[in-house]
Amino acid sequence: MQITHFGHACVLIETESARLLIDPGTFSTDFEDLRDLDAVLITHQHVDHLDFDRLPALLSANPNARLVADPGSAPLIAEKGLSATTARAGESLELAGATINVVGGTHAVIHPDIPVVDNIGYLVDHGAFYHPGDSFFVPEQRVDVLGLPTGAPWLKLSEAVDFLRAVAPRAAVPIHEAVLAMPQMHYRMFDQLGPKDTTVDVLTRGTRTTV
Repeated sequence: MQITHFGHACVLIETESARLLIDPGTFSTDFEDLRDLDAVLITHQHVDHLDFDRLPALLSANPNARLVADPGSAPLIAEKGLSATTARAGESLELAGATINVVGGTHAVIHPDIPVVDNIGYLVDHGAFYHPGDSFFVPEQRVDVLGLPTGAPWLKLSEAVDFLRAVAPRAAVPIHEAVLAMPQMHYRMFDQLGPKDTTVDVLTRGTRTTV
């Protein structure tokens, strides 16, 4: 499996059979140049995970790509004239030979005064890669590579470390870092405080990497 990080929450996952783009949002760059995608997966409706302006052109350039979204995002996408498959926690999808297990269901709390929106996580090929969106949901399946949220209004460093410990993947790929001026400080803490058998692999933006 190969992973390309396009900044913040957006990653391209390439399995033996599928090219899956997750969370193309406003803080990410260069994903709009991708071609031959099999699916575009959306965890939730916040614009740093779902860029409504660039999504139509991305799908037009990838006519065979299936758009999959959480229950909260699907109607908003429909308002833009696009069609998305609604995915719910507990469901399983087959996309171009890849198995996608849908987990979670709700966004982490930002503040009690801010409504909690839908948020689903995607487990690719039974845990080969896990993108939790904006949540701390720990799946039952063993996770090989975790997309680890690094900085956000809804999390602090200790929570990210505890989430990393709870999932205990073989490798963690830091994502969701665009709101931080110096994410390297968090990366060092992940490396120092994470499980002893977990490697923290900081990907070079836009570079395909085998993890």
